[in-house]
Amino acid sequence: MTKDWTAADIPEQTGRRVLITGANSGIGFHTALKLARKGANVVLACRDRDRGERALKRIQAEAPGAQLQLVILNLASLASIQQVAAEELDRGLPLDLLINNAGVMAPPKRLETQDGFELQFGTNVIGHFALTGLLLPGLERAAAKATSQAERPRVVTVASIAHKRGRIHFADLQSKQTYSPMAAYQQSKLADLMFSLEMERRLVAKASGVISIAAHPGVAETSLFKIGSGKGIAGVAERLLQTTLGALFNSDAEGALPTLYAATAPDAVGGGYYGPQGFQEMRGGDVGKAIVSDQAEDAATAAQLWNACEDLSGVHYL
Repeated sequence: MTKDWTAADIPEQTGRRVLITGANSGIGFHTALKLARKGANVVLACRDRDRGERALKRIQAEAPGAQLQLVILNLASLASIQQVAAEELDRGLPLDLLINNAGVMAPPKRLETQDGFELQFGTNVIGHFALTGLLLPGLERAAAKATSQAERPRVVTVASIAHKRGRIHFADLQSKQTYSPMAAYQQSKLADLMFSLEMERRLVAKASGVISIAAHPGVAETSLFKIGSGKGIAGVAERLLQTTLGALFNSDAEGALPTLYAATAPDAVGGGYYGPQGFQEMRGGDVGKAIVSDQAEDAATAAQLWNACEDLSGVHYL
């Protein structure tokens, strides 16, 4: 690329229907806002109704006339995923863009989803795997009406540079034997990237009009880092950390750019993985191809992971 890619470069999105998980804050919010400004009909899929409604009102204020809808989605519940997907498909509308953005990062103690999965793997991986499969008919509807390469519907999955240190532990996917907050997070982000790449291979094999792309935000100063009470000595330390983060890392608005590139740029390709081009891919205004670790490119392991996700979620596709 000859210049930094910015939100101003997003093509017109009028007439396109978009569903974004975790759209009430951080990268998801800024992705929703910028797509709404470009005319997209944006479905904000949020776990918490109050936060979702506040996000919707904020977007309406910043993008008057935006076409918005709020749905309550808990990715830590297969029942919630099934309900939201069924309601979406019942509308009979094409789905042009699915952005798998929501995530859980490194809770200190091992927690479980409503279905008994380790929270990070269950939310970040199984939840998005199931949602994507259940919404695939809507994406295929959009593919049927696409008249150009740029109009093909996309599934964008948000991964992380943390995937580079991840390993898939098939003998202990749910971290029951050993739980490390960051190791479980790294495994989930590696699995997200492998899911995106494996989905593209399967879509190509089926000659589908849908494409699968991954992106990562670098290290963005999102709400994932804002976990303290803000009081006392700990509060001072937290504010100092956040100031340091602000100097070293992307803002959440900047962190949304790779996702927006993957979602809308004509040059983004199926099977691609995009991120910021600054130091160690942590930040930078430019968006380009991101580094894929050797383990993420292991197609045999990806196929095994896909089968495991089908078995765990009960959702089978492609």
